[in-house]
Order: sequence, then C-alpha cells, then structure tokens
Amino acid sequence: MSDKYQDTVKASKVITDDEAVKAAVAKILAENLEECRTQEVLKSIFNCIDLTTLNATDSQTSVAEFTERVNAFEDEHPELPPVAAICVYPNFTPIVRAVLEVSQVEIAAVSGGFPSSQTFPEVKEVETALAVEGGADEIDIVMNVGSFLSGDWEEVCDDINELKHACRHARLKVILETGALKSAENIRAASILAMYSGADFLKTSTGKGYPGASLEAAYVMCECIKEYHEMHGKMIGFKAAGGVSTTEDALGYYCIVKSVLGEAWLNNEYFRIGASRLANNLLSDITGTEQKFF
Repeated sequence: MSDKYQDTVKASKVITDDEAVKAAVAKILAENLEECRTQEVLKSIFNCIDLTTLNATDSQTSVAEFTERVNAFEDEHPELPPVAAICVYPNFTPIVRAVLEVSQVEIAAVSGGFPSSQTFPEVKEVETALAVEGGADEIDIVMNVGSFLSGDWEEVCDDINELKHACRHARLKVILETGALKSAENIRAASILAMYSGADFLKTSTGKGYPGASLEAAYVMCECIKEYHEMHGKMIGFKAAGGVSTTEDALGYYCIVKSVLGEAWLNNEYFRIGASRLANNLLSDITGTEQKFF
C-alpha cells in the first residue's frame, strides 16, 4: 500500500550520505569563508539575528528590560541595522508588543509545547493562538521528534498543519531538533515533511537538551529548501539556532545559505540566526571594540 509521506520523501534527490555532506560543507567553507569576512556581511548577519531570551528566570520585568535594549540600540547605533526579531516565551508576547518601539523588529514566540512538543494537541493550538493574539508575528514550534522517529509521519504532518492554521497571519518556523535526528537521511525527511505541512521556515534546533545547530544539518536543510523551491516556486526560510555564538559560527551558516540557496535568501526575510550571545560578539567585531550591549 502506497504511503504518501514515504513516497514524497523518497522522491527527493537531496544527498543523505553523511560523509558526502561533510565533504560538501568543507568545500563550501574553503571556497567562500574568507570572501564573506567583510563588514558588510557582518552587518547583514546582525540584521538576521533573532535576539532570544528563553530562560526559567525570565519575568515581565526582565523581558521588558530586554526589549528596551533593542529600542536603545536604534538610538545609540543609528549607523547599524537592528536585529530581525525578539524571541520569547509565548506568555511574554504582550510585554514585548507594549514595549517595542522599533517597527522593523518582529516579535517571535516559541510555542506548541516548546522545547519537547510533548503535550496535548489542543494545548499546542491554544498556546499558539494566544501567542499570536498577544502580538507574535512569528511562531517557532518543535516538530514531534518522537512521532517522527517512531515512523508516525502522518501524526507529525497533521500536528504541523494544525499549528499552521492556529498561526493565522503569523509565519511558522518548524524546529527539526537536528541533534536528536542525527543523520542526514532523517534531517532530509523531516525537512520535506515540515515544508509540505506548511512551514514557512525550517529551523535547526531548540538549544535545549540536544546538540544545537551544525553546518552539516544546515547544508541538508538548505538543499531541501532549494529542491522544494525548484518544484513549487515557494521560498522557505532557514534559521540556525542552538550554540551559534561566535562570528565565525555565523559566517559558516551565511556561507552555506549563500552557496546553496543564493543571494535571494541572504536577508532577514529568509535567513535567521537564533542567538543570545552572538549579537554582542558580532557587534564587537563590527565596531572593533568589545561590546556588551545586550
């Protein structure tokens, strides 16, 4: 009996040999990394950051202060672009919406039982809808990795599709948790299922409990995005998250996106990096002096 989920994944031509993926990444870095090491690229990457606070110690006060720093940045560094978004837990979206004054900065919220995706589907949907109602422009959910690894791909897709509907006008980023998927074969399958279920962005990791982003995972995900675009004409975004903290890390992901997807993806409409420490490190390299602004 034919399985439409298996058939869709099997139709993909994206490589899944882990050693071949490593070799492809090494080649891209060797050919592009030094060329990309410019002030213009660093400013562009800064403008693609989802500035993130996802701590157990977050409070209305701390999130308001976090948001105020983004407001202050526009005044203190008018020569630089702002970050792309502020990413918070869903209950803090009204706070960010009330405090944020920079119109170019989006509000992103994790949702859907983040970071495990292990709760009732109804809870995921309500949490997502409330986050959007509270002011979220973007929603970051985690794919149900347990269902994926056990082979219940229909449940995985239904879950994403329902949350896409709950997002209404907000864009949906689907976190694959690539550190738990481990292999290029699994990452390819998860990428394809997420896109066919309504993802507007593919995101690598939560940064909670599993290895974070890797250049190899990014390569496979971007190849899947490229293939999907060639087949359907729709541009899906890519977001690296989980342990991306240095300028060198960020440049690697920029090079992967540039090489695989091209210039059209090198803006914050289609490329993001989720980070809490990266902003200060990038800012330090852009200005030439140590910065602890955020």
